[in-house]
Amino acid sequence: MPGQPDPIDLLRRPRLLIGGALAGIVVVSWLYLADIARDMAAMDPAMTMPPIGARDLALLLAMWWVMMIGMMLPSAAPMILTFASINLRRRARGQPYVPTALFTAGYLVAWGGFSIAATLAQWGLDRLALLAPMAMKTTSPLVAGGLLVAAGLYQLTPLKQVCLSHCRSPFDFLINRWRDGAGGAFGMGWSHGLYCLGCCWILMTLLFVVGAMDLLWVAAFAALVLVEKLVPAGPWIARATGLVLVALGGAMLVINYLS
Repeated sequence: MPGQPDPIDLLRRPRLLIGGALAGIVVVSWLYLADIARDMAAMDPAMTMPPIGARDLALLLAMWWVMMIGMMLPSAAPMILTFASINLRRRARGQPYVPTALFTAGYLVAWGGFSIAATLAQWGLDRLALLAPMAMKTTSPLVAGGLLVAAGLYQLTPLKQVCLSHCRSPFDFLINRWRDGAGGAFGMGWSHGLYCLGCCWILMTLLFVVGAMDLLWVAAFAALVLVEKLVPAGPWIARATGLVLVALGGAMLVINYLS
């Protein structure tokens, strides 16, 4: 009827706002990481770093969490936007409605748990003198080769494929796990975050191999995650990547053994 709003337009506008907000968060995250990388690059590589204290751990945790947000939020955007669409349709029908930010927060909190683990892993590698502090890259060929082989093998496991399939099917995931209310939205985001962790966590550990401050590699891993989740051949790309990682890690271990 004339004068009445277009239902499609009512859905499109909030989705555009949410998509813009997600893009803004990702851009700010990458700018933050670029600033840290620039400061690290300006330091003298020969400078001895003091032991990591509580304040350093807090800053490292912030860095890892921001890095995970910048890397993982683009691949989570289809799920978040699908949640927003379903949520808006429910609102139009007079059903319970909650902000999409709650779903997103649950997802990011799940990756916050990984960030804590990565921070502690970095602290442990530093204590064992197995880490180049400026590059945040392991100095041990055994550790690097072992991580590459482990990541490659995990890419070939059924668990990887199951988690990846949930990440690749936003509508099915949400319809089968829908819960009303603020707690339900946060819980669905948390659940999706756990599946995303199950899909990608070990790829994130390879940042200790290539250097967490090498933003080109960070971007490459983010792109790989995006391709695995969005491209039709994503599951096969994951398997192919696994074979390449096993080959690279195995070669590194063999060379280290023979040298």
